[in-house]
Amino acid sequence: MDDSDADHSAEAKTSDSEPIRVFGWSDMFVHRDDDPRSGGNFVDERSILVEFLRNQRLTLELKCAGLDAEQLARRSVPPSTMSLLGLIRHMAEVERGWFRRTMAGQDAPQIYCSKDDPDGDFDGALADPSVVDEARRAWRAEVEFSERFVVEASDLGVQGRQRKGNVIVLRELLVHMIEEYARHNGHADLLRERIDGRVGQ
Repeated sequence: MDDSDADHSAEAKTSDSEPIRVFGWSDMFVHRDDDPRSGGNFVDERSILVEFLRNQRLTLELKCAGLDAEQLARRSVPPSTMSLLGLIRHMAEVERGWFRRTMAGQDAPQIYCSKDDPDGDFDGALADPSVVDEARRAWRAEVEFSERFVVEASDLGVQGRQRKGNVIVLRELLVHMIEEYARHNGHADLLRERIDGRVGQ
């Protein structure tokens, strides 16, 4: 699709009850010239892993941009409890668990989940602006810690220890985090398209 075709969007974003699926740069999250994600040309293993993970984090942020609390908390289809807000909360827990507890050895309790509510990250994703603001703050704080940990790590062989005693090296964790975000960004594609018809990027 060239740029002349890309700017032709559907006249209406939604019908009376359902979003209309549309494609074109005007209907996507950002024009390719304004995309904040890296375009490649990485020079070494660390920059490859760091930038691919950064791109996946930015993708989740793009998927959630421009939505109100009700839209962010809107769940997919029964019996799933998945929502974009739930994904933000879930990834805050994931970042915190891997980088604070496993890699840095901190005694960092879970933010949303517990033994009584192991799915608290998704269950508590309510259509409340204060819940949304808190989730975004928590996720960004955990990402900031994770990024700082990687920058300060002496090399990609730095080891962390999981709850059961298994050792994981930073290199493997970064690959795992790329996989984790990529999987959930696929979910986010479908959730966002279901909300307003905007398609993945």
